[in-house]
Amino acid sequence: MQRTSELRVWIEGTIVAAIAMVLSLIPTNIGSSFSISLGMIPLTLYALRRGTKAGFFSAFIWGLLHFPLAQVYYLMPAQVIIEYILAFGFAGFAGVYSGKLQQAIGEKDYTKSGRIILYASFFGTLMRYFWHFIAGVLFWGSFALWGMNPWLFSLVMNGLSGVATAIATSIILLLLLKINPHLFTPTNSTRMGQ
Repeated sequence: MQRTSELRVWIEGTIVAAIAMVLSLIPTNIGSSFSISLGMIPLTLYALRRGTKAGFFSAFIWGLLHFPLAQVYYLMPAQVIIEYILAFGFAGFAGVYSGKLQQAIGEKDYTKSGRIILYASFFGTLMRYFWHFIAGVLFWGSFALWGMNPWLFSLVMNGLSGVATAIATSIILLLLLKINPHLFTPTNSTRMGQ
């Protein structure tokens, strides 16, 4: 029975990764460096529902899905690993708040639940965009607009994209919490690590 429950969690994570990828195809770009990553919405929900390990797995699959769909901006192997393996995988760290959120929902403390969703949305996004920032400095700095310092350019562009993504993720997840808080709790007790 335990193996069946775990398999269900992994299948759910793969489906979430596919949904995140589909949402990533919706154009939200402004220029070449700013975008809102709508895929963070289902990914963060899943990480909060199933925990860090499952969230990392699903986010990692989401990153890999960029390859067969030709959505990879390739400069060199190290840049691809940082931006599509590490960055996306680290988005799953929103799941560190999973246990606290599920406890708050169990206690019907929706004010606390809302705060936890905000923390998780911003933390998962921060973990992801940290790696995009590093890649921006190391690999994309020579493309900085207006001859701007690569550190500053990467901080501004990735910072703005990260903040906008975290805000969009938070708003949608807070609405989902209001509509149906049980979306954040697993139908079985299987959570995959903290």
